[in-house]
Amino acid sequence: MTIDLLKRIGWFLFFALIQVVVLGRIHLFGCATPLLYVWFVILLPRNYPKWSGLLWSFSMGLIIDIFFNTPGLAAASLTLIGIIQPYFFEIFVPRDSVEDLTPSVRSLGLLKYAYYVSVLVFFYCLVFFSIELFSFFEWLHWANCIIGSTLITLALIFTFELVRSK
Repeated sequence: MTIDLLKRIGWFLFFALIQVVVLGRIHLFGCATPLLYVWFVILLPRNYPKWSGLLWSFSMGLIIDIFFNTPGLAAASLTLIGIIQPYFFEIFVPRDSVEDLTPSVRSLGLLKYAYYVSVLVFFYCLVFFSIELFSFFEWLHWANCIIGSTLITLALIFTFELVRSK
């Protein structure tokens, strides 16, 4: 229990630090920003306490909001992902699998994992940029932000996942 908590705190600090120091400064074509910290919530294992997942999600979003001056934007979006992640993950997990299964290419297979991660990242970007712009007058910029950020985030996640699975 203590080892798991220490690992989770380490990953939390790693994702927050990488986002704040490096990835938060990248804005390709003025709209595509890598949002790798979403992967922290996506990696929550099966049967992880829902209250704990929500607390981790909100805390990560709050840290991102503090450093990027986006009051409540990342916290609200990431908490919503934290709410739907356990239920969405159950769709892809075989019933006879272990109770603490962690989502990965190795545990789910490439296609299931790709679909699982893609939908959650897209949904996060959709909510995040819808709240950020809060207007559909610039719908082309809104769509570019969603698609660009989703693609660059997925590219980073799959790159790290391939390294992690070896």
